[in-house]
Amino acid sequence: MIDVIRDKIVGSTTSLFSHGPQALEHTLDYLGDPGLLGPESISWRVIGDTAAFVGGIRALLVQTAHPEVVAGVEQHSRYRQDPLGRLTRTSAYVTETTYGAMPEVEAAVSAVRTAHVPVKGRSERDKPYSAANPAMAAWVHNVLTDSFLVAYQAYGRERLTSAQADQFVQEQARIAALLKAAPVPLTAEELSAWVNEHPAIASSEAQKNAVKFLRFPPLPLPVQLGYQPLFQAAAATIPTPLAKLIGIAPACGAAQIGSATVNGLRWALGSSPAWQIALVRSGAPVPAGLFRQPLPVVPTMA
Repeated sequence: MIDVIRDKIVGSTTSLFSHGPQALEHTLDYLGDPGLLGPESISWRVIGDTAAFVGGIRALLVQTAHPEVVAGVEQHSRYRQDPLGRLTRTSAYVTETTYGAMPEVEAAVSAVRTAHVPVKGRSERDKPYSAANPAMAAWVHNVLTDSFLVAYQAYGRERLTSAQADQFVQEQARIAALLKAAPVPLTAEELSAWVNEHPAIASSEAQKNAVKFLRFPPLPLPVQLGYQPLFQAAAATIPTPLAKLIGIAPACGAAQIGSATVNGLRWALGSSPAWQIALVRSGAPVPAGLFRQPLPVVPTMA
């Protein structure tokens, strides 16, 4: 019965990320390649944990606080018509840049930079925006990095030390460099201040629309029941001034319920299979007890 329950949770969760090309589909073609960050990185540990679900939701919420960035999403994205497709593409990008072999990392970054070229326009406050602008790319990247780190520190398997948190930020900065995003802080403290005190943040109608969508996305009822505690867990980690600007407030007990939900997902899912297959590809040892799915078959040389 326990295995049945676990398998149902696994099936419901993985189905959310199956609406497009799958990340790392051919990663074992690059045996021995450690990728951009490598098996000793903090990033593999942080993004491979189920707390990353909370981090992803938090990032989407906080990113709406920049009127020009959210205008680009509102005017150019099909997130309302194809939310799971967008989720799959975003997840694939994070997975490939974090865990991919170098050819996969470079392809993922190139695809994003190409997609950003036509994303131009003007926001509600009549300011121009371009997704290819290094400052706009920096907002999206830095918020994502900050959110993964904050979520892991709140709900992860164990807290990182200050040095480890800084290392995570510096590792993620390597991805930002490939994206040509700038500026990119290099310590956790500087990153948090950069995001929370950013001079461009303001409320907007596009932000309200995006937050309304994120609060109740069109998910199947069983998945919606799992999503809501994660949404509340994300809201609980956003500093009060920024949360007020975004227009959210966590429910009573949101952090505790969110923690229990993340722990339940960790029990059912184990750590990310992307982390596991990246360890196999790079030839690093696979820690016992972290992964639920069986090891992939490694091709042998003839």
